[in-house]
Amino acid sequence: MPEIAPHIARMPGSGVRHILERALRRPGTIILAVGEPGEVAGERIRDAASQAWRDGAIRYTPNGGIPALREAIRDKLARENALEVDLEQIWVTVGATQALHLAMALTLSQGDEVLVPDPGYTTFTMNAHLLQATPVPYPLRPALAFQPDLGELESLVTPRTRAIIVNTPSNPLGSTFDRPTLEALIALARRHDLWLISDEVYERFTWGQPHVSPATLDTDGRVLSVFSMSKTYAMTGARVGWLVTPPGWRQTMLRVQESVVSCVDEPSQRAASAALTGAQAAVAHSAAHYRDNLAAATSLLEARGLRYLDPTGAFYLWIDVSHASAGDVVAWCERFLDEQGVAVAPGSAFGASGEGWIRVCVASDRDELLEGLGRIPAPV
Repeated sequence: MPEIAPHIARMPGSGVRHILERALRRPGTIILAVGEPGEVAGERIRDAASQAWRDGAIRYTPNGGIPALREAIRDKLARENALEVDLEQIWVTVGATQALHLAMALTLSQGDEVLVPDPGYTTFTMNAHLLQATPVPYPLRPALAFQPDLGELESLVTPRTRAIIVNTPSNPLGSTFDRPTLEALIALARRHDLWLISDEVYERFTWGQPHVSPATLDTDGRVLSVFSMSKTYAMTGARVGWLVTPPGWRQTMLRVQESVVSCVDEPSQRAASAALTGAQAAVAHSAAHYRDNLAAATSLLEARGLRYLDPTGAFYLWIDVSHASAGDVVAWCERFLDEQGVAVAPGSAFGASGEGWIRVCVASDRDELLEGLGRIPAPV
């Protein structure tokens, strides 16, 4: 029998999904491992999708998305991100996951290297392996508050390096990069003629400083930007995101999008359009809920003497459990789930620099969150 391609066999799995699958087999588990908003998408958003089904709007759409949604995205980017783009730069995708895959597939060839944050979102590394490229981690360390060491980062660039991935606000860290840091990263990309792929899924949730889209600092068309409806509007299952390309890529994108998914289903696109053009009070409510959950959670951690990264974005807490994990945080997370009934994501699932840390999602019920955090063993 034929074998699958060797590079697929070498592709790493998701350490977060491993914990989740284990947790789902255990009734009564407090699940804090997955980045899932606790809210339900608003009625107006759901009605837009329902109406599309009733209208029979379930045929192919243009590759880039229905005009109403692309126009809503264009207006949103101008209004909220100070990013002026034309419609042919906007490509509606099956969530940010497909947008990220497209961005990497468009810029990486077999054997190329891509600089990925460590700790960083698992799909960055998984996509690189899928595309037969080589992910090169750039460490984000506690000593620098998980900000990049620009000198160290530049030392990782080789003749094979083609792109750098930037994720702000960060999943899993909850950290953000300020404008000077992003300017320095853009300058580095320009010096070495690299693409910069910007993951901005958590753009609407920042605490203390505004979100900056790297494409607003780009002067020569080297930034590809990835966005999503999932977290902002509690639409994770609807699978709608978008990729913003440099100008002039229309013919390329038509071919690439057609070969991968053809288009996103119209009911989900109509729901996304309704979300972007309607009142944004629910987004503000969600942000306040996450911020209040973070405040309650960090207060509990401080009272128990647990070290954590003070988040400036997203809805995660990055917590140090090295005093308990004995150098193997995956095994500790499995024991913690089995013995305490709480599922958390092991930091090493996001890169080697995450050993000894865990990621906790704070987006759901506050009582469950505090109960789960209260079961983490405190340092002696």
